[in-house]
Amino acid sequence: MFWNIVLTLFFLLAPAAVIRLCRRVRWLGRIGPVLVLYIIGILTGNIGLIPGAGLPSGTAAIQDVLSSAMVPVAIPLMLLGCSFRRSETRSQVLALFTGLIAVVISVTAGYLVFGRTIDATASGADTAANIGGLLTGVYTGGTINLASLKSMLGVSEETFLLLNGYDMVISFLYLTFLVAVGIRLFRRILPNETPHDESVELARVAENPYRGLGTRSGLLALSKLAATVAVVCGAAYGVTLLLPHAPFMTVFILALTTFGIAASFIPRVRALPYAYDVGMYCIYVFCIVVASMANLRNISLQGGLAVLGYLTLVIFGSLLLQVLFAKILRIDSDTMVISSVTFICSPPFVPMMAAAMKNRHVIVAGLSIGIIGYAVGNYLGVIIARLLALL
Repeated sequence: MFWNIVLTLFFLLAPAAVIRLCRRVRWLGRIGPVLVLYIIGILTGNIGLIPGAGLPSGTAAIQDVLSSAMVPVAIPLMLLGCSFRRSETRSQVLALFTGLIAVVISVTAGYLVFGRTIDATASGADTAANIGGLLTGVYTGGTINLASLKSMLGVSEETFLLLNGYDMVISFLYLTFLVAVGIRLFRRILPNETPHDESVELARVAENPYRGLGTRSGLLALSKLAATVAVVCGAAYGVTLLLPHAPFMTVFILALTTFGIAASFIPRVRALPYAYDVGMYCIYVFCIVVASMANLRNISLQGGLAVLGYLTLVIFGSLLLQVLFAKILRIDSDTMVISSVTFICSPPFVPMMAAAMKNRHVIVAGLSIGIIGYAVGNYLGVIIARLLALL
């Protein structure tokens, strides 16, 4: 119990220490809190501290609770200060369709490369075609679609767990690449429509946006923000109760996004200070917790290098294809990146990547694309599995 409390406090307070260091140490500031927290999280999760190195099994539950709680709190907070512009619609629509096409092409290419090797050792329904269907579903939707397609295609529990373990590790490497190199690289080679006011925001962040939170006015603002988030989350949860047979996460995130956007149009709510910055702090907590869950020791090469290669090709191949499509169709860099993240890692990672890009304006685009991905993931997964079986 004691270690669980210590671990919880570590996850909640580490971002504050990292933010302070990033303001004081110039080179850390250039790296940014997101990547620093990812590094700390992955080190914490792989040096025997969590979970299972003599600590209570409840540590895994703490990780699950914190990672699950931070995103629903962060989404409405970060949406409150967003502005919504019609000029971005073209890039968002193109990013949606090119992202779906990129995943399908990568899955098909991976099947042609690794399919025979996987089928040589496959048993039952654990064929390369069905694995391709699972990868299509998870990388256009999320883990919800992976679990659904497992049952729909009759894939074994062992293969499901293997794919899930590989996905956590390779997706972490994918996110690390984007935060460390990808965002800056893609902004150089693709159109960049990052709003001009972001430069003002960056300067404000460097001056400590959390200053004043401990004052009377700051605590009052926090109480109002907490009440607003409680109302939005409560309303979103109420919608899920009205639709008990629909996928919970799909409905919940869609409702959170809708009510968060609606709240942003209320002048008094929109004027509340600290909303975006408190939301970003929640994402910082999410970053370190999720990184600590990517236990590299859990990756089993005995489960099949071909399956690992297939999954890796789909993740990075789809990213490469999206970059090529964005270059041809002149999709702006940040929309392309957020689209790729929402497909590969699912909508809960959208606010985190928006924080890494320091561009809150892509949050709505990422969540919207992700919801559509949730909706089409199961259909597309089954269709691709059936088509690959004919090759």
